[in-house]
Amino acid sequence: MSEDFTYKSAGVDIKEAAELVGDIGELRGRTEGKRKLMQAFGLFAASYDLSDYKEPVIVTGCDGVGTKLELLLEYDLLEIAGKDLVAMSVNDILTTGGDPLLFLDYVGIGRIDKDKIKRLIAGMAEYLESCACILAGGETAEMPGIVPDGVIELSGFCIGAAEKPDLIDPARIEVGDVLIGYPSDGFHANGWSLVRKILKAFPGEVSAEEMPSLLAPTRLYHDVVAGLREAAVDVKAMAHNTGGGLPENLERLLGDKGANLKIPRWELGAVPKILQHVEDQEAVKTFNMGWGWITIVPAADAEKAMAFHDGARILGEIVSEHGVRVEVG
Repeated sequence: MSEDFTYKSAGVDIKEAAELVGDIGELRGRTEGKRKLMQAFGLFAASYDLSDYKEPVIVTGCDGVGTKLELLLEYDLLEIAGKDLVAMSVNDILTTGGDPLLFLDYVGIGRIDKDKIKRLIAGMAEYLESCACILAGGETAEMPGIVPDGVIELSGFCIGAAEKPDLIDPARIEVGDVLIGYPSDGFHANGWSLVRKILKAFPGEVSAEEMPSLLAPTRLYHDVVAGLREAAVDVKAMAHNTGGGLPENLERLLGDKGANLKIPRWELGAVPKILQHVEDQEAVKTFNMGWGWITIVPAADAEKAMAFHDGARILGEIVSEHGVRVEVG
């Protein structure tokens, strides 16, 4: 034959992909500390022994990094992309009262670039190790002609478990309960289509030196959840504030009740340079406004819920009127 019909000639190098799995073994192994897989890593599916739980309930979540990924690639901040991927799913698991146990990633790329993928995995591993969640497996898809050069697709999936009696039940929320806010490190991995539009419309307003802090990774809130447990706070609900901003993320918890919040202006780093171009209520509907995690507790538990975290503060209270109203300033 005059033409070489092999998988490699079509743009897919399975040998390179297999070598990558070995290369990331040490990074992945760091995530098996407090918890271990039941069987060996690298099988067709991962298993985890739930026998330590008396009444285990499985909780799951999946998410991505969204259009923030374009800027992370532009500024060569791949480790942050890995951290974002983990945090966006693990935080959702934490809102249930569950423990994040297993994480799986999907990486779509035009051509295997071991250095880039290892840097992504390094970011994932750092965050997963810190919250005792195992990197249990994943998929690296080499897709020449589908994923353009210089582009990476990312998705993350987290599996957790909780004791049935320990599941957090937002139906317990009552009028008079208070909302405790815990500060974020930035916008989280949402709302970046708007941020990118502003950066394009006002080039140079945010300097190259400021961009890494503006692109700070989505914060993991496992320390907040651990602090609440240790302080024996009566947690009625927790919100991880991402897409939909403060109102939408809280409304999904409140049923027919509502909440009134008053928040200060967000003065973190270059964030005000972005927010000056957005009406307050539009910003509130898009971003976390500096409060990436909100916990709803009885008023009597408010001090306990804030004592272990210097940045925590009461943002508002639950009211009988439906809807979330946020005042800025």
